[in-house]
Amino acid sequence: MLVKQPCLVKVNGARPVAHLPVLRAGCPKAVKLTLCKPLVCKAVEKPSADIGGGDGGNSGSGKKGLGGGKGDGSSNGENKNINPAILELLAAAGRTIDSFPEDFKNGLLNNKVTPEILKRYFELEKSLFGRMVWGIQGFRERLLADPSFPVKLAIELGIGVCMKIMAEYTKRQKNFVKEADFVFANTMMAIVADFMLTWIPAPTLSYKAAAPSANPLAKIFSGCPDNAFQMVPPGMEPFTLAQRFGAVIRNGLKLLCVGFCASMFGVGVTNSLLAVRKIMDPTFCSPNKPQNVVGTSAAYGVYMSISSNLRYQIIAGIIEERGIEVLFKGNHQLCHLLSLAARTGNTFLGSLLWVDFARLTGMQKASSH
Repeated sequence: MLVKQPCLVKVNGARPVAHLPVLRAGCPKAVKLTLCKPLVCKAVEKPSADIGGGDGGNSGSGKKGLGGGKGDGSSNGENKNINPAILELLAAAGRTIDSFPEDFKNGLLNNKVTPEILKRYFELEKSLFGRMVWGIQGFRERLLADPSFPVKLAIELGIGVCMKIMAEYTKRQKNFVKEADFVFANTMMAIVADFMLTWIPAPTLSYKAAAPSANPLAKIFSGCPDNAFQMVPPGMEPFTLAQRFGAVIRNGLKLLCVGFCASMFGVGVTNSLLAVRKIMDPTFCSPNKPQNVVGTSAAYGVYMSISSNLRYQIIAGIIEERGIEVLFKGNHQLCHLLSLAARTGNTFLGSLLWVDFARLTGMQKASSH
């Protein structure tokens, strides 16, 4: 009769296992059993909860995370060292790091972007003006450093146009309408000059890495701020004294070119209109003789590179950024009114200095009386 008895069993030559029941009549020696398919136990990996995979590490839905990965956790570890406050703002806005421009993305990954700047970025993206100019090189950098830059630009252009037209009317009197073409040419020159005088010395905030260049001037001015007196932007290294001094020189060279080209355009157009008018009306007599285009343009370029350069850097970097906006922080309307007053006074002072400079260079003769 077959009975169940415990006996020693060898499994594939392994160590005998005791108490393994087998059906047999007797047990003269150990029985060898062969397993067809060995059982393999696999460890189950627990899903990672790192932010950057899934949907930000919260719902585990496998959506693209904050780091722009493929739902696999931390996008190669890029987000592990990012400020948690930045990650919270990104999650609240439903944004990924890859959704930002390359330079701003690098700033986020290198912890140079502060929560304040990121909030400002989101606010500017929602504004109408921000959406219009966001893709224009230089505008985003100036708006991040100073959200009121468009107001200051409008103030400067408005002051420049109004004062230029008033000066033209005072000079031409009854011939103002007849000589509207000259007025238009001079006004356009003033608009170009005023725009560049506001644009070049405006404080900026850029996260672009300095590109290697063989140009010796580019190497010298690498790392210089756009305004010699601007405050250190959040998350950035302090500027050295040499870098701030370099900003004065670099902006002066830029304004030298701007002044020369703007004057070349204005004086060239004016002289051309005078020539056309004399052809059409032989009896026409200009109150002023045609100006030397090259000489006048060179003088105006030098004036802008020295006088205008220093005055506008002081206005934007000291009076507005370090003075008005610090003393009256949060009161935007008052800040704008004070900027209007400061820039109006600066324009008037510039007009006086230009007369002295023109007389000094011999472009205008002082009255003998």
